[in-house]
Amino acid sequence: MNSRTEQLAAFNRLLDIMDELREKCPWDKKQTLESLRHLTIEETYELADAILDDDLQEIKNELGDVLLHIVFYAKIGSEKQAFDIGDVANAISDKLIHRHPHIYGDVIVENEEDVKRNWEQLKLKEGKNSVLEGVPKSLPAVVKASRIQEKVAGVGFDWENPAQVWEKVQEELSELNEEVKAGNQENTEKEFGDVLFSIINYARFIGVNPENALEKTNKKFINRFQYLEKETKKEGKELSNMTLDEMDVYWEKSKEFFK
Repeated sequence: MNSRTEQLAAFNRLLDIMDELREKCPWDKKQTLESLRHLTIEETYELADAILDDDLQEIKNELGDVLLHIVFYAKIGSEKQAFDIGDVANAISDKLIHRHPHIYGDVIVENEEDVKRNWEQLKLKEGKNSVLEGVPKSLPAVVKASRIQEKVAGVGFDWENPAQVWEKVQEELSELNEEVKAGNQENTEKEFGDVLFSIINYARFIGVNPENALEKTNKKFINRFQYLEKETKKEGKELSNMTLDEMDVYWEKSKEFFK
């Protein structure tokens, strides 16, 4: 592992490279805050994939890509004479100190829930009109629902125990079933949304990150289905010509293969 001096030297090297690329590379010279945005989103998702795969080497690589983007934005900010990487680092440092009065002040907390509540209360005192202002509008819906629920819980708007939340899930499922039977598509969509929102809330109560859980299931399904495709192709079979029962044989084999 690198010492603090070596870490600072490595970061300084990156800043020097960024300066040089911005001056000499035709592609880097053209980039703007807006042009980098979609690339940053892509890099963040690639980091998220590496984390779910528990691939430490890839996590390191993807963190480098994300760090490059942060340095790039700061470089553009300095060119606009708006901010530089020092301003960025100082701003987050000041925020962390302010938001952790139990470390840098005289506030006493008993657990992480107290920390979360203090965090949201401090944000309101900083001038925010709503605890939900910090939830990005462009977040994927599952992640957004989680963040909404976490934030309102931080100010005490929450259920008392998991049993109450599970009861709400059952209630929403029942209402969804009624609308499906009635054939009202618009109401069905609304009730389906309520089911998802309530099950995401239940996930929070049982200590499960719903986004991670769903993505792990996605990956599991992809692996199993691709196994099915590969094995049937080996035997010269076409999925489109097979019955569901025939495909299910390979599906069950895939479960054993990926155990």
